[in-house]
Amino acid sequence: MHRDAADVAPAESYRPADPVWVYRNGWRAGVIEAASPRAVTVTYQPATTHRGTGVDTFTAPYVTLREDSFPDLDHRALRLVRRNPLT
Repeated sequence: MHRDAADVAPAESYRPADPVWVYRNGWRAGVIEAASPRAVTVTYQPATTHRGTGVDTFTAPYVTLREDSFPDLDHRALRLVRRNPLT
């Protein structure tokens, strides 16, 4: 996998719940959990044949924003950013 450096966004430009593609034996759908200047933590689908997820850390060349919808991941991401008051 090789990407032009001009096409790679800095890791710190991502925000929690951003929908992304991550490169892990092919491009996989994921959602940003956290970002730092050096890397991002992503929940992603490691296999295309089942709905399980994994969490891993990726450097910027292995991440890019996605526009495609993946309801299992994207709906989970909405719960990450919503806060419910304590009752």
